Amino acid sequence: MGVHPSAIEPAGLTERSGALHPRDGDPARIEAYLPSPCVQNHAANIAVLGNGDLATVWFGGTQEGIPDISVYFSRLPKGTEAWTTPEKLSNDPARSEQNPVLFTTPKGELWLIWTAQISGNQDTSLVRKRVSLDHGASWGPIETLFDAPQGHGLFVRQPPAVLDDGAWVIPVFHCVSVPGQKWVGDRDVSAVRVSTDEGRTWSEHVVPGSLGCVHMNVLKTGEGLLALYRSRWADFIYASRSADGRSWSQPEPTELPNNNSSIQATVLSDGRVALVFNASSQRDATDRRLGLYDDIEDDEPAEAVGEAQIPVFEKTAFWGAPRAPMTLAISADAGRTWPIRRDLETGDGYCMTNNSKDGLNREFSYPSITQTPDGDLQIAFTYWRRAIKHVRVTPDWAARG
Repeated sequence: MGVHPSAIEPAGLTERSGALHPRDGDPARIEAYLPSPCVQNHAANIAVLGNGDLATVWFGGTQEGIPDISVYFSRLPKGTEAWTTPEKLSNDPARSEQNPVLFTTPKGELWLIWTAQISGNQDTSLVRKRVSLDHGASWGPIETLFDAPQGHGLFVRQPPAVLDDGAWVIPVFHCVSVPGQKWVGDRDVSAVRVSTDEGRTWSEHVVPGSLGCVHMNVLKTGEGLLALYRSRWADFIYASRSADGRSWSQPEPTELPNNNSSIQATVLSDGRVALVFNASSQRDATDRRLGLYDDIEDDEPAEAVGEAQIPVFEKTAFWGAPRAPMTLAISADAGRTWPIRRDLETGDGYCMTNNSKDGLNREFSYPSITQTPDGDLQIAFTYWRRAIKHVRVTPDWAARG
C-alpha cells in the first residue's frame, strides 16, 4: 500500500524550532512549530498578553493521562519572529495536568488555569491556577481554584469571559462518575461559574439540557452572549444563548459537524465570529474506540457494583471519529450560519490511539484562536500530538479558500 499523505512527516516537525516562516506555495500564511522537550504536546491555548506579546500554553509529557503530563508556556515577544524555549509551569507527580488556558483580568493580572486528574479518570479532576503580575515573566504559587465535586470531576478548556456588568464567567463541565464503569464521558454536562468579586468567590449555573455538550466557549457578540459546544455524541457543534451569562438556552445543533473533539471561536474586531474546528463527525469514522484513555495503564479500577445496577444509557460518547481536517470558518450572523470556510490542514486524522512515542497518532485537533490588534488571526493547534503548530493568517485568507 502507498503511504497516506498525512503520514509523511512535514519539514520542521521534529526540530520544532519555533521560527516563523511562510508556508510553501502560500506566502500569505505564516506558521511555526513551537519548541518543546516533550514526546506529546496537546491542547494549546493562544492569547495576547497585556504587554502585546503572544503566548501559548499547552500540556506536554509522555502521553495524556500519565502523571508526567505538565503545563508548558512559550511566548512570541512582540516584533520578533520566533517562539521562546518553553517553561514548565506545573509538575504534580501524581496527576496528569491538562487543558491550560490564559486569562488577563481587567486589572492586568495574568491567570493560568488548568485541570489535574488521576490517570485517565477525568471524573477525578480538579482545577488549579497560578497568577502572574508581570505578563508571565514570573508566577505565583500553585493554588486550587475549584475542588473536584463529590462523585465527579470538574474540567475547563475555554478561557473566561468578562461580562458587561463586570462579572467573570468561567465555562466548566462536570465529568460525572457512573457506578461500575470507568469514565468515558457519557454523563458530562456544562455549567458556568460566575464571580462578581474578581475571583474570590464563585456561584455555579448549570446549562439546561447540556448532557453531552462540553468545552463551552462563551462569546460576546453584537446580538448577546453565544456559547458553542463540543459534542460527546460526535454529531454536531451545538450552540446556546444568554442575556446575562447565568441563564442559558438549551444547546441546539448547528449546521457544523463535530467529532467529539475540541473547538474554539473568537469575536473579530468587525463583529464577525471566527471558529476553528474539525469538519468531521462519527459519520466519517471507520472504527470506534472504547474511550479516550483505552491505551494507557490505569491503576484506578472502576468501583465494583452488581451487574443489575450498572446503568444503560440511550446515548454513549463516541470516540475515534477522525480529527481532521482542521478548518477555519467565519460567521457574520452571530454563529447562525458559516458560509466562509477554508481548511488549515488536511489528512486522515487517525486518532484510534493517543500514542506519540511511536508516531501512531495523526490528528489535527484542539484549536485555539485569537485576533491580534493588527487584525491577524493567530491560531494554535495539535499536530499529530507531537507538536503545537502556530498559524497566522488574515480573515480574508479564509474567504479565498
